[in-house]
Amino acid sequence: MEHPGFFDRGDPISLRRIAEAVGAELSSSDDGLAEIDDLRALSDASATHLTFCTGPRYAKALVATKARACLIRHSDVSLIPTDVVPIITDAPHRAFAMAIGLLYPSALQPEEHLAYATVGGPLVHPTAKIGEGVTIGPGAIVGREAKIGAGTTIAAGAVVGYRVFIGADCFVGPGASVTHALVGNRVTLHAGSRVGQDGFGYVMSPEGHFKIPQIGRVVIGDVVELGANSTVDRGFLADTKIGEGTKIDNLVQIAHNVVIGRHCIIVSQTGIAGSAQLGDFVILGAQSGVVEHVKIGDGALIAGMAHVKDDVPSGARMGGTPARPFNEWAREIAVVKRLGKKSRPLEG
Repeated sequence: MEHPGFFDRGDPISLRRIAEAVGAELSSSDDGLAEIDDLRALSDASATHLTFCTGPRYAKALVATKARACLIRHSDVSLIPTDVVPIITDAPHRAFAMAIGLLYPSALQPEEHLAYATVGGPLVHPTAKIGEGVTIGPGAIVGREAKIGAGTTIAAGAVVGYRVFIGADCFVGPGASVTHALVGNRVTLHAGSRVGQDGFGYVMSPEGHFKIPQIGRVVIGDVVELGANSTVDRGFLADTKIGEGTKIDNLVQIAHNVVIGRHCIIVSQTGIAGSAQLGDFVILGAQSGVVEHVKIGDGALIAGMAHVKDDVPSGARMGGTPARPFNEWAREIAVVKRLGKKSRPLEG
């Protein structure tokens, strides 16, 4: 069964209303009566969707987009395909965030979606579907339209939110919370872990920081383990994904739209910034970091405390800050060590 989604979408909305609401202007050749019914990134948009472009860097994706309309700066209008309506604004990213609020008003504020027939013990919404042999501990909460697979344990004080799907034989640890997520089978979410909260997205301006509603999900494959107090933010438009068999240590931060492949190892206190992509069998050592939009190839190893700012090819071994090939980094350390031994002590 296809998942119904976590946010209720409003009725289709005209381009004229969008332009007025976000402080943009339509091209003179368009009357604004056309409607859009959803919002997508350039590469995912189709004929009834609104998208946005922040500059020439995305020209290739803009030329190929199938969107009905695009929020875009006046200086970039010449890049737009003839069948896409330009909605002109000096701040297309901010305008797109405002448009999300028009079509998905429920995304503007966190919602509980919790109402229960019982008080004391576990609180399970009557619309939740609980599989055979499920254990729900004291004080645990299972929200409206959630689905819990057979043999799963929801430990004391854990929260499973609205429409969350959790597969069979999983363990959701004490005090953990899972919202806006689809979780596979035999997944372990240790105590205090947080899955599905909104990603950290803001459009900065002199007037302040405008929050971007996050309407994506978290999708977790089978046999994944997420350590205590680790966090996985839901996506902006697309999903945050963790592939089958990946193991994640305690105190790891995974930001919105991150895609992690199968059977990766991510060690404690690592941070992965938004829209980064890891291939299969990648290893990130303790306290390492990955910059947003970076791609790390299959089987790459990133040493502890290394920080990746550029794409990493498959099978590479990287270390240092910024991360560079391991042998190069090791030679640099050796040279610095020798220089330190040769230097004279300062005279007082």
